[in-house]
Amino acid sequence: MQTDLVYWILFAHLPRWTTLKTNKLIVRIIHNQKITFEEFFSLSHDEWVETFKLEDKEIKDLETAKKELPNYSFLLENMLSQGYELIPFNSSDYPKTLKDNLKLKFAPPLIYIKGNKSLLNDDTIAIVGSRKAGKRSLEFTKNIAINATKEYKCVVSGGAKGIDQKALEESVNSDGHSILVLPQGILTASTLMKKYYKSIVEGNLLMVSAFYPKAPWSVGLAMGRNKYIYGLSKEIFVAQSDSKGGTWTGVLEGLDAGRIIYIRNPEEDEKSANDLLILKGGKAVDMNANCIQVNQIDKILLDEKIKEEKIIQPTLF
Repeated sequence: MQTDLVYWILFAHLPRWTTLKTNKLIVRIIHNQKITFEEFFSLSHDEWVETFKLEDKEIKDLETAKKELPNYSFLLENMLSQGYELIPFNSSDYPKTLKDNLKLKFAPPLIYIKGNKSLLNDDTIAIVGSRKAGKRSLEFTKNIAINATKEYKCVVSGGAKGIDQKALEESVNSDGHSILVLPQGILTASTLMKKYYKSIVEGNLLMVSAFYPKAPWSVGLAMGRNKYIYGLSKEIFVAQSDSKGGTWTGVLEGLDAGRIIYIRNPEEDEKSANDLLILKGGKAVDMNANCIQVNQIDKILLDEKIKEEKIIQPTLF
C-alpha cells in the first residue's frame, strides 16, 4: 500500500496535466486494465502508445516524473511518521461528497489530511463570502456556524480573513466539527497546525490539502482551494459576495452545475452582489438561514437596474 501511495503522489502532481486528464489515465490503469501503477510503469513505450493511447509528450512527462519516485518515497515516509494521512481517489475513505460534486473533471486524485478523517463523512456546510465582510454578514455567519454545531453538521472553511475565518472560529469555539481546506501544501501549514492543535487532537478539526505537501501559500492556490471548499460541502451559504472574485465565481459555477445555494437576503442599504446572485437562481434566506420568498416585482426592478447601469458580469470560464 505504501508503494502504491508513492505513485499516487506522482500522478497527483504531474506538471501541466489537468485533473481530468490525470483522473482519466488513473481510471484506465486501475479499472480498465486492472493493473497496478508499478506494473504500468514497467510497460514499454509501444505498450503505452497502443494500450493507453499516450502521446510522446505525455510519455516524456511520465518518464520524467518517474525519476522523482525516490524523493516521493522519502516524502511519504516523513509524512506518515508525523501522523499525516494520504487518501487516494479510489479509497473508501475518499469523501463521497467531494467526488459527487466535482466529478472526474475537478476531484483531486489525492488529498492529504491531518486529524479526524471521519469528519469527511459528516453532513457538511460551507459559509462563504467576502474578506471585507460587513457586520450583518458576520452575524449571519455566526448564526449558521452555531446552528450547524447544534445540528451535528461540519463547517467547511478555507480559513481566509473575513467570512471564512469567522465561520471557522465560531465552529471551533462552540466545539463543533470543522474541516479546514488549506490554500497550500499541508507541510507548510505549521502555524495553523499549532493554532488549532487542541481541536485537531480532540477530533473536532480536520486539515485537508489537495496541493503538493511542500507547496507554499500563493494567490493561485488560494483561488484553486475554493472549489474544494464547495466540493466538500453538501450545503453552501453565502454571507456576502462582491460582483467578482472567488465567492462570485464559485457561486455561479455551483448554480451552473445545478446546485442549490443559499444567499443571505441583503438589506436595501447594503453594497453587495447578494441580490444579483438571488436573481441568478440562488435561494434567498434570512439571518437564520430560513428560506424566504423574494418579491418578484423587486426582482424585475433589480433586473432593470442591472440593464440601466450596464453591469457586465464575468463569464464562468
